[in-house]
Amino acid sequence: MKCFFHDTVKIPVGKVILEAELTLPRGAESIVIFSHASSRSRFSRRYQKIAQELQQHGFGTLLLDLLTKEEDIAYYYTRSNIELLTGRLTGVTEWLEGFAPAAHLAIGYFAAGTGAAAALKAAYYLPHVQAVVCHGGRPDMAEDVLPLITTPVMLIAGDLDQDILAHNVFAFEKLLCRKKLLRITGAGQLFLENNAMPQVITGAVSWFNHCLKMQHHQPL
Repeated sequence: MKCFFHDTVKIPVGKVILEAELTLPRGAESIVIFSHASSRSRFSRRYQKIAQELQQHGFGTLLLDLLTKEEDIAYYYTRSNIELLTGRLTGVTEWLEGFAPAAHLAIGYFAAGTGAAAALKAAYYLPHVQAVVCHGGRPDMAEDVLPLITTPVMLIAGDLDQDILAHNVFAFEKLLCRKKLLRITGAGQLFLENNAMPQVITGAVSWFNHCLKMQHHQPL
């Protein structure tokens, strides 16, 4: 993969500065923003692997930390504050749209945990976001906007975590947009089991291919 742009970027959102790893393959027409409620998810080998797979398929990626290190210490409050996370994600999205190397790109979200609810709410507020993929997340925490979302949404859940699966089924039934629920047999919330994460990646790539790349080429 030939990279057109790769760097750590600092993004001002409100009173904080968020850090992210921005990678743009040469010729990219779309970008996937990662939505995770953490201050260190961009260093996760798992998420770096997912980002690399997306890059290999021609997608730009923004590996983003929605929280500062100080906020991450207040684990429960900040990670469960959906409005805070949503505001951060919408702010980052608007920053990216004004950042010259990425300003022309179609945008999708790849989310987990409570970051899934933030991604869904952000897609409601920013309906030009063209795709959302949530894996092992809490989309039910965006219940108030689920029926109003127009962006295509894929929910991915493992069948070994019955609580998370139930939350995803609940959210799936509330969604009225184009949608898909991918249940991965023999997988828990983190998809650490054999062949679980490759199925997550395959599903996400397929969804983004259809919703981002095909949409990008539709005539005006």
